[in-house]
Amino acid sequence: MAERSEQEITRESIELWVEELAHHLEIEGVQIDVDAVLSLAGTAAHTVVRPAAPVTTFLIGYVTGLAEGSGQADFTRASRAATRVAENLLERRARAEG
Repeated sequence: MAERSEQEITRESIELWVEELAHHLEIEGVQIDVDAVLSLAGTAAHTVVRPAAPVTTFLIGYVTGLAEGSGQADFTRASRAATRVAENLLERRARAEG
């Protein structure tokens, strides 16, 4: 049997954690695009400062929940819209610094 790579182990750990946390938060079934979250966090960390990564992803989730809870948009639409806002701001910041 071939050894699993560190990347495979990391990916499995993240997926298991997301599944466990979603269960305990009672939000099973919510589709979470882990790659998109990690990509946005990475961009925020490298464009602003490292601590911007978790703060950015928290704010995206918070605004998504508010929009969905108030009936403004469904989860997917709200998440995409909030993510686009963050991506646009990060892109502008990167251009201004570059």
